[in-house]
Amino acid sequence: MSFPSTPPKPDKSMPASAGSPPGEAVLELVSTEHADLQRQGAQAQDRGEASASNPMPETINKPAATGETQRIWSDRRDAWDRGHDAQQRPLVSPAQPPSGMAADEPDLDEVLFGVTRILTFAGDKGLTSASGFFFERDSRLFLVTSRHVLFDEPTHHAPDRIEIKLHTDARNLTELVTLSILLHRNGLTVWNQARDSAGEVDVAVVEIDRTALPIDCVMRPFGPQHLPMGFELFEVGDRLAIPGFPLGFFDTLHHLPVVRQASVASWYGVRFQGMGYFLTDARLHRGSSGSPVLARVEPTPAGRPRWCLLGVHSSRMDMATRDTVLDDSLGLNCAWYADVLLTLTSGPSRNLP
Repeated sequence: MSFPSTPPKPDKSMPASAGSPPGEAVLELVSTEHADLQRQGAQAQDRGEASASNPMPETINKPAATGETQRIWSDRRDAWDRGHDAQQRPLVSPAQPPSGMAADEPDLDEVLFGVTRILTFAGDKGLTSASGFFFERDSRLFLVTSRHVLFDEPTHHAPDRIEIKLHTDARNLTELVTLSILLHRNGLTVWNQARDSAGEVDVAVVEIDRTALPIDCVMRPFGPQHLPMGFELFEVGDRLAIPGFPLGFFDTLHHLPVVRQASVASWYGVRFQGMGYFLTDARLHRGSSGSPVLARVEPTPAGRPRWCLLGVHSSRMDMATRDTVLDDSLGLNCAWYADVLLTLTSGPSRNLP
């Protein structure tokens, strides 16, 4: 017996939590300035200057003289200190590392260091929380997420900027910086999106200006080498991993995602109901939109990563006839085929000067 299914609805991004206030408006060039301050701090250490030589505590650079907020000033001061400290960090790990610090530098895994939480804003107002991941191609770096995270006409969701956090110390995962990205430039959107024969594809990429990244940024992006070499490698029932930030939940101390277990729920390689996605069977929630859908390959082929990037999680699939009292949700989800990233990352830059 067959039943009609409802069109997939976006896993609406989780509203920004009260514990994560949007803070002051951040100019697009702030992250670039922080990177410059870190370089200045590192150069000062190379010259043998003490940390007290940080110029930010000087009276002329304090908020009372510049008119800036205390937060902006402290962020600049801390950026200089990070660069200075990075140059004098001991090569030998301490025997008893402080809380939040690993005894040895970890083997960076894309599941943990290639995935990030995305906060959306309209001006200073925090809107939603979602997931995304980094994708690198031909030395260009992109942030990937669901298109509806950046713009969703049915819900009138239209943020003007997003924020992500970046690790700056692989040995101390509590060290983070915030990168703010404007979503429009000269009246145009900065993201790339796609259409296919069935309509809009709910995937978008934003190119990231590498000069805006901190010099000690800790990141492990996915890339074309993570895409499957063919559809025959995976079949219905195969295990999947979906790292992300469901309901805005994550390791808040180290800012790392949680990973949900899933399985392939439709014929991988076939467009489910003619759309550019396949189905996964997993318990996912709002805030997971934009998560990578991954399969681990064992044993790892020579020269290939251990993770295959199969898709981008977008939305939950449900039944129009389901009795919400008697019937549980199907627990099925739409994952857009990841090969769309080759199309989205092949064109000219849209958001870089």
